[in-house]
Amino acid sequence: MNCPCGTGQTYAECCEPVITGARVAATAEELMRARYSAYTQVEMDFLQASLHPDHQDNNDSEGARDWAENSEWHSLEVVTTRAGGPDDDQGRVEFVATYTHEEKEQSYHEVAEFDKVDGQWYFREGVPGVRKPVIREEPKVGRNDPCSCGSGRKFKKCCGA
Repeated sequence: MNCPCGTGQTYAECCEPVITGARVAATAEELMRARYSAYTQVEMDFLQASLHPDHQDNNDSEGARDWAENSEWHSLEVVTTRAGGPDDDQGRVEFVATYTHEEKEQSYHEVAEFDKVDGQWYFREGVPGVRKPVIREEPKVGRNDPCSCGSGRKFKKCCGA
């Protein structure tokens, strides 16, 4: 079985050893990927254990279980990673998870903060992510501008049709 986190590796060689405790996550991103996979596999003990010790009492474990059990998980996209390497003590991973819950396809966009405590990474907190606007390299072609293909016709009557 391919790992749900999208690395292309098998689950047994990717996230499963982190989830089962056979090894610790080497990076913040690896822990975030394992947490996503844990949701897909409803591994609630790991999700609780991988929370920062200061935040474990604030967790809605029943809500998390309901979300995990009653969702069909589709994909994980890592948008950016800042710090969080093997030699760091803190890291940030921005990601988008897509899933279907109550027959509605949704995406969950988060910027997650991680801390390393005694050599082990923990999820500290997450804030909603915001998609950044697309910035064009070249000027936008207007509907009434000449078509950029060189036909001599207006864009709206040519390639813009």
